[in-house]
Parts: sequence; structure tokens; C-alpha cells
Amino acid sequence: MFAAILLSVSVVALTQFALYYWRAVLAAVAGQPVSEGVLAAARVDNRQVTGEDFETFASLHELTPTLHPRAGGLGFVKTYFSIINKVAAMASNRLPGVASWCDAERAVCARYAAVQIDMRLQLNLEMAASYSSN
Repeated sequence: MFAAILLSVSVVALTQFALYYWRAVLAAVAGQPVSEGVLAAARVDNRQVTGEDFETFASLHELTPTLHPRAGGLGFVKTYFSIINKVAAMASNRLPGVASWCDAERAVCARYAAVQIDMRLQLNLEMAASYSSN
């Protein structure tokens, strides 16, 4: 009995740590600067990136080719974004603090997608330059 309780507490703690780590990576990537070209492509020229821009950046991410074989998509971030949208819809009028947190989280998701596009384009340019120099 004690072993089962210890196992379940360990699994919960490990899951919580994994979620916090993933969220920290998401925030760290989203904190990087985004090039003007990516912002112009999404028509976000002279304003801050908000959660409403996520769908635009996700579409641009799907259109951006990648030359790197291990380049990933936005799978978990899209799932997180949809969960945050549902939470925001439930809390919009009743819990303004949660609604503002959801807006901030959606903006983080949008910035993450923008940075991923920028990183993908930079990697493509570097790989194309290395192929042409050979």
C-alpha cells in the first residue's frame, strides 16, 4: 500500500515538474526577439504581438519550409493555446484576473510561434549557405 502511494506521489511530482519545465522553455523561447520580416509577413508591423496573432503565426509556420530533419511543429503549443482559450471563455466575465492571465499566455504562445518561424528561416538560410559553399 505504501509503495502505491509513493509511486502515485512521485508520478504527480514528476508530471508537475515536466509541465513547469515545458512552460519555462516556452517562455524563454518567446522572450527572444522576432525579426521585422516575420512581423511584416504577419502584418504585426508597429504593435505588440497578442494572442489574436497566434493563428496567423501558426499558419505562417506551416507554410515555412524546413531543411532540418528534426524540426518540429507547434503541436503542444497549439494544444496549450486551445486549452487557454477555453479557460478564457469560461472566465471572461466572472474572473477578470484569470482572463488577463489567459491573454498573457496567449500572447506568449503567439510570440513562441513567431520566434519559431524566425528560427526556421535562419536555419534554412544557414543550411542553404553551407550547401552553396560546398
